[in-house]
Amino acid sequence: FSCNLSDLLCCLLGLLYQEYRDKSTRQEIETRRLQDSQTDPEESSPSEETPSEAEPTSTPESKAPPQISLLRNSNSRFNLWQDLPEIRSSGVLSILQPDEIKLQEAMFELVTSEASYYKSLNLLVSHFMENERLKKILHPSEAHILFSNVLDVMAVSERFLLDLEQRVEENIVISDVCDIVYQHTVNHFSVYITYVSNQTYQERAYKQLLQDKPAFREVISQLELDPKCKGLSFSSFLILPFQRITRLKLLVQNILKKVEEKSDRENTALDAHKELETVVKACNEGVRKMSRTEQMISIQKKLEFKIKSVPIISHSRWLLKQGELQQMNGPKTSRTLRTKKLFREIYLFLFNDLLVICRQIPGDKYQVFDSAPRGLLRVEELEDQGQSLANVFILRLLENADDREASYMLKASSQSEMKRWMISLAPNRRTKFVSFTSRLVDCPQIQCVHPYVAQQPDELSLELADVLNILDKTDDGWIFGERLHDQERGWFPSSMGEEILNPKIRAQNLKECFRVHKSDDSQRRKLGSRNRQ
Repeated sequence: FSCNLSDLLCCLLGLLYQEYRDKSTRQEIETRRLQDSQTDPEESSPSEETPSEAEPTSTPESKAPPQISLLRNSNSRFNLWQDLPEIRSSGVLSILQPDEIKLQEAMFELVTSEASYYKSLNLLVSHFMENERLKKILHPSEAHILFSNVLDVMAVSERFLLDLEQRVEENIVISDVCDIVYQHTVNHFSVYITYVSNQTYQERAYKQLLQDKPAFREVISQLELDPKCKGLSFSSFLILPFQRITRLKLLVQNILKKVEEKSDRENTALDAHKELETVVKACNEGVRKMSRTEQMISIQKKLEFKIKSVPIISHSRWLLKQGELQQMNGPKTSRTLRTKKLFREIYLFLFNDLLVICRQIPGDKYQVFDSAPRGLLRVEELEDQGQSLANVFILRLLENADDREASYMLKASSQSEMKRWMISLAPNRRTKFVSFTSRLVDCPQIQCVHPYVAQQPDELSLELADVLNILDKTDDGWIFGERLHDQERGWFPSSMGEEILNPKIRAQNLKECFRVHKSDDSQRRKLGSRNRQ
């Protein structure tokens, strides 16, 4: 079974990684839809919920497994590992168990997707970075911010792909790939942290160049129109490394779900997943740290303290939520008063460890009149209080700036905004539905069918095919969810997803998630309770 790097890239001539990844996640969505419509998960396609690189089948009665892997040409469908001529002619398919074939497909997908990723990285470098016109326009410092250490990232991908390719060549049946993933993650993947941590500056520099340099804007537009780019934008190439390191973790999770329990291959997959998770977290923290520092400095400049000043800027502090609420004036029983007299505007800045309560004053400034540690906040929802007290909750400060207990009756603009504030202010408060960490058999779940970019700190960005537990929902179209693969929590519009109705599929999703994280159960519980908030 011979398959070298050049062969792989030739097979992928018609497909860049952005397209490959999009087809993969959309096929995953279609597979899960099919499962959800069936009574028994075992009746679904052989690859179950596998992320598979394929186009959706047009006929619902088709029982063929989702097709993954390489394109033979730009117009063909993906080919499964089992569909390769070398595999079919070997007779090995009559020997292997169905579960082992699924595992082979999952490992093969990791290899072929890396080849597609390398192809796209190579295009970023050769077509954009090394373009002579672009070089003349960009100052070396601008080019450095824009492209960062992408050459190091590409070199790491090439080395990784060559080792994967060598493993594929060793035997017609792939023995393992997670040991290679582990070694490369530990020894080489730190280049991803460097690249992704630069993302904030990269995005800013790109926007600034488009605005300030018409020549840059013109060249980029012309380069994007080249057929090589397949209609994809320059920015879609810049974000590739972050997308890939995240996707690689999911591909290893997919392998982990298919290996034999308590086997050497399971241990190797667990080790690889743990190391990848460490890199992904470091990437996320790198991005957040850059933006958080600037945000804290900006907030500090806007605050004027009526009470004893509290130092806002700290390396361990970041903003969770800010916004305007209405504070009730007078006794709670004054329901007959007009709303405009009953309430007055206040503004809250909620950090991960501190709440600051202000009133907005002229000049885009905020006068602070109270504060409290976040751990000393309690909230209580008011129910059936009439229209004027709709979306009202009680915020209690067990110990405020004057070292005493204080209560505020606050009104939000909508039900979702009220719930978002309540969960942010008191994150350990019980939600409507059960959390991932409870280990109960069932919980409402949703899969993402439209990507979503978080607009507020308490929101959660979603990728296609993400599966989440629903922890809470509102009547005005928002869901508070916990993503299964990394236990990140946040709000997102309900229109971004489709609820998973089959209880057996929900149970299967949870079971697989527990297995992925079983290598460190205590850490899993910590992750489950942790909130980016």
